[in-house]
Amino acid sequence: MPDHAHSSDPAVQTQLDRLAALSPGRDILGLERIAELCARLGDPQNNLPRTFHVAGTNGKGSTCAYLRAILEAQERRVHSYTSPHLVRFNERIRLAGTLIDDALLAALLEEVLDVATDLQASFFEVTTAAAFLAFARIPADDCIIEVGLGGRLDATNIIPAPAVCGIASLGIDHEAFLLAPEEGVPAEAIERIAWEKTGIFKPGAALATLAYPDHVMKLVQDRAAAVGGTLISERDGWTVTPEADGFRWQSNRGSIAPTLHSRMAGAHQMRNAGLAIAMLRSTPDPQPTDDDIARGIAAAFWPGRMQRLGQGPLKGLLSDSTTIWLDGGHNPDAGAALAMALADQSPLHIVCGLLKNKDAMGFLRPFADKIASFQAVPIPGHEHHDPKDLCHWVQSELGLADAQPCDDVAAALAHIGAHRPAADVLICGSLYLAGDVLRRNDELPD
Repeated sequence: MPDHAHSSDPAVQTQLDRLAALSPGRDILGLERIAELCARLGDPQNNLPRTFHVAGTNGKGSTCAYLRAILEAQERRVHSYTSPHLVRFNERIRLAGTLIDDALLAALLEEVLDVATDLQASFFEVTTAAAFLAFARIPADDCIIEVGLGGRLDATNIIPAPAVCGIASLGIDHEAFLLAPEEGVPAEAIERIAWEKTGIFKPGAALATLAYPDHVMKLVQDRAAAVGGTLISERDGWTVTPEADGFRWQSNRGSIAPTLHSRMAGAHQMRNAGLAIAMLRSTPDPQPTDDDIARGIAAAFWPGRMQRLGQGPLKGLLSDSTTIWLDGGHNPDAGAALAMALADQSPLHIVCGLLKNKDAMGFLRPFADKIASFQAVPIPGHEHHDPKDLCHWVQSELGLADAQPCDDVAAALAHIGAHRPAADVLICGSLYLAGDVLRRNDELPD
Protein backbone atom coordinates (compact mmCIF):
# COMPACT_ATOMS: atom_id res chain seq x y z
CA MET A 1 0.00 0.00 0.00
CA PRO A 2 1.73 3.24 -1.12
CA ASP A 3 2.22 6.08 1.29
CA HIS A 4 0.74 9.49 0.56
CA ALA A 5 1.87 13.00 1.44
CA HIS A 6 0.93 16.46 0.25
CA SER A 7 2.00 19.89 1.41
CA SER A 8 0.64 23.41 0.99
CA ASP A 9 4.26 24.62 0.92
CA PRO A 10 5.56 24.67 -2.69
CA ALA A 11 9.15 23.82 -1.73
CA VAL A 12 8.09 20.80 0.32
CA GLN A 13 5.68 19.65 -2.38
CA THR A 14 8.45 19.82 -4.97
CA GLN A 15 10.48 17.36 -2.93
CA LEU A 16 7.47 15.15 -2.23
CA ASP A 17 6.83 15.02 -5.99
CA ARG A 18 10.46 14.00 -6.53
CA LEU A 19 10.03 11.32 -3.88
CA ALA A 20 6.83 10.01 -5.47
CA ALA A 21 8.61 9.72 -8.82
CA LEU A 22 11.66 8.01 -7.30
CA SER A 23 9.97 5.65 -4.86
CA PRO A 24 8.58 2.31 -6.04
CA GLY A 25 5.32 3.38 -4.38
CA ARG A 26 5.05 0.48 -1.96
CA ASP A 27 6.45 -0.70 1.33
CA ILE A 28 9.73 -2.57 0.98
CA LEU A 29 11.23 -4.35 3.96
CA GLY A 30 14.99 -4.75 4.33
CA LEU A 31 17.93 -2.80 5.68
CA GLU A 32 20.23 -2.76 2.63
CA ARG A 33 18.86 0.40 1.00
CA ILE A 34 18.51 2.43 4.20
CA ALA A 35 22.05 1.39 5.23
CA GLU A 36 23.47 2.56 1.91
CA LEU A 37 21.41 5.74 1.96
CA CYS A 38 22.55 6.64 5.47
CA ALA A 39 26.17 5.83 4.58
CA ARG A 40 26.00 8.37 1.74
CA LEU A 41 24.72 10.93 4.27
CA GLY A 42 27.47 10.31 6.84
CA ASP A 43 25.58 7.76 8.95
CA PRO A 44 23.49 10.22 10.97
CA GLN A 45 21.78 7.33 12.78
CA ASN A 46 25.02 6.83 14.73
CA ASN A 47 24.87 10.35 16.21
CA LEU A 48 21.45 10.48 17.85
CA PRO A 49 20.68 11.57 21.41
CA ARG A 50 19.58 8.98 23.99
CA THR A 51 17.06 6.92 22.02
CA PHE A 52 13.82 5.08 22.77
CA HIS A 53 12.74 2.62 20.02
CA VAL A 54 9.09 1.49 20.04
CA ALA A 55 7.39 -1.26 18.00
CA GLY A 56 3.97 -2.92 18.17
CA THR A 57 0.87 -3.65 16.11
CA ASN A 58 -1.19 -1.00 17.88
CA GLY A 59 -0.43 1.43 20.68
CA LYS A 60 3.13 2.30 19.71
CA GLY A 61 2.20 5.86 18.73
CA SER A 62 0.36 6.41 22.02
CA THR A 63 3.31 4.94 23.91
CA CYS A 64 5.60 7.40 22.13
CA ALA A 65 3.24 10.25 23.06
CA TYR A 66 3.39 9.25 26.74
CA LEU A 67 7.19 8.96 26.58
CA ARG A 68 7.54 12.42 25.06
CA ALA A 69 5.12 14.05 27.49
CA ILE A 70 6.89 12.60 30.53
CA LEU A 71 10.34 13.54 29.25
CA GLU A 72 9.13 17.06 28.48
CA ALA A 73 7.67 17.27 31.99
CA GLN A 74 11.30 16.71 33.05
CA GLU A 75 12.13 19.78 30.94
CA ARG A 76 14.13 17.66 28.51
CA ARG A 77 14.36 18.49 24.81
CA VAL A 78 12.86 15.61 22.82
CA HIS A 79 13.02 14.68 19.14
CA SER A 80 10.42 12.22 17.83
CA TYR A 81 9.77 10.33 14.61
CA THR A 82 6.33 8.77 14.18
CA SER A 83 4.14 7.56 11.33
CA PRO A 84 1.89 7.88 9.55
CA HIS A 85 0.93 11.53 9.62
CA LEU A 86 -2.77 12.40 9.78
CA VAL A 87 -2.99 15.73 7.94
CA ARG A 88 0.49 17.21 7.34
CA PHE A 89 3.73 15.35 6.69
CA ASN A 90 5.43 17.61 9.27
CA GLU A 91 3.66 15.64 12.04
CA ARG A 92 6.15 12.80 11.52
CA ILE A 93 9.21 14.77 12.64
CA ARG A 94 9.26 16.74 15.89
CA LEU A 95 12.47 18.60 16.74
CA ALA A 96 13.13 19.48 20.38
CA GLY A 97 9.38 19.51 20.97
CA THR A 98 8.21 21.38 17.86
CA LEU A 99 6.95 20.08 14.50
CA ILE A 100 9.57 20.49 11.80
CA ASP A 101 9.05 23.67 9.77
CA ASP A 102 8.55 23.61 6.01
CA ALA A 103 11.85 25.28 5.08
CA LEU A 104 13.97 22.74 6.97
CA LEU A 105 11.81 19.83 5.82
CA ALA A 106 12.20 20.81 2.17
CA ALA A 107 15.97 21.19 2.55
CA LEU A 108 16.37 17.81 4.29
CA LEU A 109 14.26 15.95 1.73
CA GLU A 110 16.23 17.58 -1.08
CA GLU A 111 19.54 16.57 0.52
CA VAL A 112 18.44 12.96 0.90
CA LEU A 113 16.88 12.69 -2.54
CA ASP A 114 19.99 14.11 -4.19
CA VAL A 115 21.96 11.04 -3.07
CA ALA A 116 19.15 8.47 -3.42
CA THR A 117 18.51 8.62 -7.15
CA ASP A 118 19.84 5.14 -7.98
CA LEU A 119 18.72 3.26 -4.85
CA GLN A 120 15.00 2.76 -5.48
CA ALA A 121 14.54 3.76 -1.85
CA SER A 122 10.97 3.69 -0.54
CA PHE A 123 9.01 6.68 0.72
CA PHE A 124 9.59 5.56 4.32
CA GLU A 125 13.31 4.98 3.83
CA VAL A 126 13.87 8.46 2.42
CA THR A 127 11.82 10.16 5.11
CA THR A 128 13.51 8.11 7.84
CA ALA A 129 16.91 9.21 6.59
CA ALA A 130 15.72 12.83 6.58
CA ALA A 131 14.57 12.49 10.19
CA PHE A 132 17.91 10.99 11.24
CA LEU A 133 19.75 13.90 9.61
CA ALA A 134 17.66 16.40 11.55
CA PHE A 135 18.05 14.50 14.83
CA ALA A 136 21.84 14.27 14.45
CA ARG A 137 22.26 17.98 13.69
CA ILE A 138 19.84 19.66 16.09
CA PRO A 139 20.68 19.39 19.81
CA ALA A 140 18.28 17.48 22.04
CA ASP A 141 18.40 15.30 25.15
CA ASP A 142 16.31 12.39 23.90
CA CYS A 143 15.04 10.85 20.70
CA ILE A 144 11.88 8.72 20.33
CA ILE A 145 11.62 6.57 17.21
CA GLU A 146 8.48 4.64 16.28
CA VAL A 147 8.86 1.59 14.06
CA GLY A 148 7.01 1.97 10.78
CA LEU A 149 6.22 -1.65 9.88
CA GLY A 150 7.24 -4.79 11.73
CA GLY A 151 10.60 -4.22 13.37
CA ARG A 152 13.36 -6.59 12.27
CA LEU A 153 13.54 -5.23 8.71
CA ASP A 154 12.00 -1.80 9.29
CA ALA A 155 14.10 1.15 8.13
CA THR A 156 14.29 2.55 11.67
CA ASN A 157 16.11 -0.60 12.79
CA ILE A 158 19.33 0.72 11.25
CA ILE A 159 19.96 2.58 14.52
CA PRO A 160 22.56 1.16 16.93
CA ALA A 161 21.44 -0.04 20.35
CA PRO A 162 18.99 2.44 21.86
CA ALA A 163 18.68 3.11 25.58
CA VAL A 164 15.42 1.15 25.64
CA CYS A 165 13.42 -0.99 23.20
CA GLY A 166 9.69 -1.19 23.86
CA ILE A 167 7.03 -3.46 22.34
CA ALA A 168 3.37 -2.47 22.58
CA SER A 169 0.42 -4.70 21.64
CA LEU A 170 0.77 -7.63 19.23
CA GLY A 171 -1.88 -8.51 16.68
CA ILE A 172 -2.34 -9.61 13.08
CA ASP A 173 -1.84 -6.82 10.55
CA HIS A 174 0.17 -6.18 7.36
CA GLU A 175 0.03 -9.91 6.69
CA ALA A 176 1.45 -9.61 3.15
CA PHE A 177 4.71 -8.28 4.60
CA LEU A 178 5.01 -9.69 8.11
CA LEU A 179 3.71 -13.19 7.36
CA ALA A 180 5.51 -13.71 4.06
CA PRO A 181 6.99 -17.23 3.84
CA GLU A 182 10.59 -17.40 5.06
CA GLU A 183 12.80 -20.16 6.37
CA GLY A 184 13.77 -20.19 10.03
CA VAL A 185 10.84 -18.14 11.32
CA PRO A 186 7.91 -19.21 13.54
CA ALA A 187 5.02 -20.83 11.68
CA GLU A 188 2.15 -19.57 13.85
CA ALA A 189 0.98 -16.10 12.82
CA ILE A 190 1.03 -14.34 16.20
CA GLU A 191 4.43 -15.85 17.06
CA ARG A 192 5.78 -14.68 13.69
CA ILE A 193 4.46 -11.16 14.42
CA ALA A 194 6.17 -11.22 17.84
CA TRP A 195 9.37 -12.50 16.23
CA GLU A 196 9.35 -9.62 13.73
CA LYS A 197 8.62 -6.96 16.38
CA THR A 198 11.27 -8.22 18.78
CA GLY A 199 13.76 -7.93 15.93
CA ILE A 200 14.46 -4.45 17.32
CA PHE A 201 16.00 -5.99 20.47
CA LYS A 202 19.73 -5.21 20.55
CA PRO A 203 22.61 -6.01 22.90
CA GLY A 204 23.10 -3.19 25.36
CA ALA A 205 19.49 -1.97 25.28
CA ALA A 206 17.00 -2.29 28.11
CA LEU A 207 13.83 -4.15 27.02
CA ALA A 208 10.21 -3.50 28.03
CA THR A 209 6.98 -5.06 26.77
CA LEU A 210 3.32 -5.57 27.44
CA ALA A 211 2.07 -9.01 28.55
CA TYR A 212 1.16 -11.55 25.86
CA PRO A 213 -0.19 -15.12 25.86
CA ASP A 214 2.23 -17.54 27.51
CA HIS A 215 3.56 -19.12 24.32
CA VAL A 216 4.17 -15.69 22.78
CA MET A 217 5.77 -14.45 26.00
CA LYS A 218 8.15 -17.41 25.90
CA LEU A 219 9.28 -16.38 22.41
CA VAL A 220 9.77 -12.77 23.57
CA GLN A 221 11.81 -13.94 26.56
CA ASP A 222 13.95 -16.14 24.30
CA ARG A 223 14.57 -13.21 21.94
CA ALA A 224 15.57 -11.03 24.89
CA ALA A 225 17.95 -13.72 26.17
CA ALA A 226 19.51 -14.05 22.71
CA VAL A 227 20.76 -10.44 22.91
CA GLY A 228 21.67 -10.69 26.59
CA GLY A 229 18.99 -8.18 27.51
CA THR A 230 17.15 -7.70 30.78
CA LEU A 231 13.40 -7.77 30.10
CA ILE A 232 10.79 -5.96 32.18
CA SER A 233 7.36 -7.05 31.02
CA GLU A 234 3.83 -6.34 32.13
CA ARG A 235 2.54 -8.76 34.77
CA ASP A 236 5.98 -10.17 35.56
CA GLY A 237 7.77 -6.87 36.06
CA TRP A 238 5.10 -4.18 36.27
CA THR A 239 1.33 -3.73 36.37
CA VAL A 240 -1.30 -1.04 35.95
CA THR A 241 -4.37 -1.17 38.16
CA PRO A 242 -7.51 0.93 37.60
CA GLU A 243 -8.27 3.16 40.58
CA ALA A 244 -11.25 5.55 40.76
CA ASP A 245 -10.95 7.70 37.63
CA GLY A 246 -7.27 6.88 37.10
CA PHE A 247 -4.77 4.09 37.59
CA ARG A 248 -1.72 3.08 39.57
CA TRP A 249 1.58 1.81 38.21
CA GLN A 250 3.51 -0.70 40.30
CA SER A 251 6.64 -2.73 39.69
CA ASN A 252 9.18 -4.89 41.44
CA ARG A 253 11.56 -1.92 41.12
CA GLY A 254 9.27 0.57 42.84
CA SER A 255 5.83 2.12 42.39
CA ILE A 256 4.47 5.53 41.40
CA ALA A 257 3.01 7.19 44.48
CA PRO A 258 0.16 9.30 43.04
CA THR A 259 -2.85 8.00 41.14
CA LEU A 260 -2.24 8.69 37.45
CA HIS A 261 -4.83 10.35 35.20
CA SER A 262 -4.76 10.27 31.40
CA ARG A 263 -6.76 12.41 28.98
CA MET A 264 -6.59 9.58 26.42
CA ALA A 265 -9.69 7.40 26.62
CA GLY A 266 -9.76 3.61 26.95
CA ALA A 267 -8.39 0.94 29.25
CA HIS A 268 -5.79 0.08 26.60
CA GLN A 269 -4.26 3.53 27.07
CA MET A 270 -3.47 2.73 30.71
CA ARG A 271 -1.35 -0.17 29.46
CA ASN A 272 0.36 2.01 26.84
CA ALA A 273 1.11 4.56 29.56
CA GLY A 274 2.36 1.72 31.76
CA LEU A 275 4.74 0.59 29.02
CA ALA A 276 6.12 4.11 28.65
CA ILE A 277 6.73 4.29 32.41
CA ALA A 278 8.41 0.88 32.36
CA MET A 279 10.71 2.05 29.56
CA LEU A 280 11.64 5.21 31.46
CA ARG A 281 12.18 3.30 34.70
CA SER A 282 14.63 1.07 32.77
CA THR A 283 16.90 3.93 31.69
CA PRO A 284 20.01 5.23 33.42
CA ASP A 285 19.67 8.53 35.28
CA PRO A 286 18.29 11.10 35.06
CA GLN A 287 15.00 9.30 35.60
CA PRO A 288 11.70 11.19 35.85
CA THR A 289 10.28 11.78 39.30
CA ASP A 290 6.83 10.56 40.28
CA ASP A 291 5.59 14.12 39.76
CA ASP A 292 7.15 14.29 36.27
CA ILE A 293 5.39 11.05 35.38
CA ALA A 294 2.03 12.21 36.75
CA ARG A 295 2.23 15.52 34.85
CA GLY A 296 3.36 13.82 31.67
CA ILE A 297 0.60 11.20 31.75
CA ALA A 298 -1.98 13.95 32.30
CA ALA A 299 -0.63 16.04 29.41
CA ALA A 300 -0.08 13.31 26.82
CA PHE A 301 -2.28 13.37 23.72
CA TRP A 302 -2.18 11.42 20.47
CA PRO A 303 -4.63 12.61 17.78
CA GLY A 304 -6.98 10.22 16.07
CA ARG A 305 -7.07 7.74 18.95
CA MET A 306 -10.44 7.90 20.68
CA GLN A 307 -10.28 11.64 20.16
CA ARG A 308 -13.34 13.73 20.95
CA LEU A 309 -13.94 16.05 18.00
CA GLY A 310 -14.00 19.73 18.84
CA GLN A 311 -16.17 22.40 17.30
CA GLY A 312 -15.80 22.60 13.54
CA PRO A 313 -17.62 22.09 10.23
CA LEU A 314 -18.18 18.35 10.74
CA LYS A 315 -19.10 18.59 14.41
CA GLY A 316 -21.59 21.30 13.46
CA LEU A 317 -23.59 18.81 11.40
CA LEU A 318 -24.95 17.26 14.61
CA SER A 319 -26.43 18.75 17.77
CA ASP A 320 -24.12 20.23 20.40
CA SER A 321 -25.16 17.48 22.80
CA THR A 322 -23.81 14.74 20.49
CA THR A 323 -20.26 13.57 21.15
CA ILE A 324 -18.31 12.51 18.06
CA TRP A 325 -15.39 10.18 18.76
CA LEU A 326 -12.64 9.63 16.21
CA ASP A 327 -10.37 6.58 16.19
CA GLY A 328 -7.92 5.38 13.55
CA GLY A 329 -7.98 1.72 14.62
CA HIS A 330 -8.18 -0.62 11.63
CA ASN A 331 -7.36 -4.24 12.56
CA PRO A 332 -8.76 -6.94 14.87
CA ASP A 333 -6.43 -5.97 17.72
CA ALA A 334 -7.63 -2.36 17.46
CA GLY A 335 -11.23 -3.57 17.34
CA ALA A 336 -10.68 -5.41 20.62
CA ALA A 337 -9.17 -2.27 22.16
CA LEU A 338 -12.18 -0.26 20.99
CA ALA A 339 -14.50 -2.82 22.57
CA MET A 340 -12.77 -2.22 25.91
CA ALA A 341 -12.88 1.55 25.46
CA LEU A 342 -16.61 1.41 24.67
CA ALA A 343 -17.50 -1.02 27.47
CA ASP A 344 -19.38 1.61 29.49
CA GLN A 345 -20.85 3.40 26.46
CA SER A 346 -24.37 3.08 25.15
CA PRO A 347 -24.56 1.90 21.51
CA LEU A 348 -23.22 4.47 19.05
CA HIS A 349 -23.84 5.37 15.44
CA ILE A 350 -20.77 4.13 13.56
CA VAL A 351 -19.21 5.85 10.54
CA CYS A 352 -16.59 3.51 9.11
CA GLY A 353 -14.19 3.34 6.19
CA LEU A 354 -11.54 0.63 5.79
CA LEU A 355 -8.65 0.11 3.41
CA LYS A 356 -9.10 -2.74 0.98
CA ASN A 357 -6.32 -4.83 2.55
CA LYS A 358 -7.91 -4.78 6.04
CA ASP A 359 -10.01 -7.48 7.71
CA ALA A 360 -13.27 -5.56 8.00
CA MET A 361 -15.24 -8.05 10.06
CA GLY A 362 -12.24 -8.87 12.21
CA PHE A 363 -12.09 -5.18 13.13
CA LEU A 364 -15.85 -4.65 13.64
CA ARG A 365 -16.87 -7.89 15.33
CA PRO A 366 -15.36 -7.17 18.79
CA PHE A 367 -17.61 -4.13 19.32
CA ALA A 368 -20.61 -5.26 17.27
CA ASP A 369 -22.87 -4.99 20.33
CA LYS A 370 -22.10 -1.26 20.48
CA ILE A 371 -23.27 -0.52 16.93
CA ALA A 372 -26.64 1.28 16.95
CA SER A 373 -26.40 1.99 13.22
CA PHE A 374 -23.70 1.65 10.58
CA GLN A 375 -22.73 4.20 7.93
CA ALA A 376 -20.00 3.08 5.51
CA VAL A 377 -17.84 5.62 3.68
CA PRO A 378 -14.97 5.61 1.18
CA ILE A 379 -11.46 6.77 2.10
CA PRO A 380 -10.46 9.59 -0.27
CA GLY A 381 -7.33 8.91 -2.30
CA HIS A 382 -6.85 5.32 -1.12
CA GLU A 383 -7.91 1.82 -2.16
CA HIS A 384 -10.77 0.96 0.19
CA HIS A 385 -13.56 -1.53 0.72
CA ASP A 386 -16.65 -0.50 -1.23
CA PRO A 387 -19.13 1.02 1.26
CA LYS A 388 -21.86 -1.19 -0.20
CA ASP A 389 -19.76 -4.28 0.54
CA LEU A 390 -19.15 -3.13 4.12
CA CYS A 391 -22.88 -2.66 4.64
CA HIS A 392 -23.65 -6.07 3.17
CA TRP A 393 -21.10 -7.79 5.45
CA VAL A 394 -22.40 -5.97 8.52
CA GLN A 395 -25.94 -7.03 7.68
CA SER A 396 -25.14 -10.65 6.78
CA GLU A 397 -22.39 -11.43 9.32
CA LEU A 398 -23.26 -9.19 12.26
CA GLY A 399 -27.03 -9.29 11.80
CA LEU A 400 -27.36 -5.48 11.82
CA ALA A 401 -30.19 -4.38 9.57
CA ASP A 402 -29.51 -0.64 9.89
CA ALA A 403 -26.55 -0.14 7.52
CA GLN A 404 -26.24 2.64 4.95
CA PRO A 405 -23.53 3.42 2.38
CA CYS A 406 -22.73 7.15 2.20
CA ASP A 407 -20.65 9.30 -0.15
CA ASP A 408 -18.40 10.74 2.58
CA VAL A 409 -18.23 11.48 6.30
CA ALA A 410 -20.21 14.70 6.00
CA ALA A 411 -23.02 12.84 4.21
CA ALA A 412 -22.91 10.10 6.86
CA LEU A 413 -23.21 12.61 9.71
CA ALA A 414 -26.05 14.42 7.92
CA HIS A 415 -27.81 11.07 7.46
CA ILE A 416 -27.43 10.31 11.17
CA GLY A 417 -28.77 13.72 12.10
CA ALA A 418 -31.80 13.36 9.86
CA HIS A 419 -32.70 9.69 10.23
CA ARG A 420 -31.25 8.26 13.43
CA PRO A 421 -32.31 8.57 17.08
CA ALA A 422 -30.07 10.60 19.36
CA ALA A 423 -26.82 8.82 20.27
CA ASP A 424 -23.09 9.52 20.21
CA VAL A 425 -21.06 8.82 17.07
CA LEU A 426 -17.81 6.94 16.45
CA ILE A 427 -15.87 7.54 13.22
CA CYS A 428 -13.36 4.72 12.77
CA GLY A 429 -11.56 2.27 10.51
CA SER A 430 -8.47 4.02 9.18
CA LEU A 431 -5.85 6.58 10.15
CA TYR A 432 -6.18 8.00 6.65
CA LEU A 433 -9.88 8.51 7.29
CA ALA A 434 -9.07 10.06 10.68
CA GLY A 435 -6.72 12.51 8.99
CA ASP A 436 -9.37 13.48 6.45
CA VAL A 437 -11.88 14.06 9.27
CA LEU A 438 -9.47 16.28 11.23
CA ARG A 439 -8.69 18.28 8.10
CA ARG A 440 -12.37 18.76 7.27
CA ASN A 441 -13.14 19.73 10.87
CA ASP A 442 -10.28 22.29 10.92
CA GLU A 443 -8.41 20.43 13.69
CA LEU A 444 -4.81 20.21 12.53
CA PRO A 445 -2.56 18.12 14.82
CA ASP A 446 0.30 20.15 16.29
